[in-house]
Amino acid sequence: MGIQDIIEGKKQWRAHVARVKALPPDYRIVYKEMQKYLFKVGPIDLADGGLLPGIVDFFETGAADGKGVLELIGTDVAAFCDDLIKDSRTYADAYQESIGAKPGTDEK
Repeated sequence: MGIQDIIEGKKQWRAHVARVKALPPDYRIVYKEMQKYLFKVGPIDLADGGLLPGIVDFFETGAADGKGVLELIGTDVAAFCDDLIKDSRTYADAYQESIGAKPGTDEK
């Protein structure tokens, strides 16, 4: 990764953050909780993928339609996030593989 890639990545992240800041307050709060959750348990390719920008797109559309954020995602933010990443390889999966356990079980 060259210096230009790093600079471009920072520009994209700043633009993303600006979009989040432009959301209504309830959407911003929920987005930040989702972001924390996904950074903790989310997919390995979270930084490279379009998941977070996709969430912002979804929220912008919901806000423009006059819907509350909980109308869109429900009251269980973690369950909504889990559903978004259900088919993605997570850090937990990678850890389980590194210790020789089968993903999704306690077996070795």
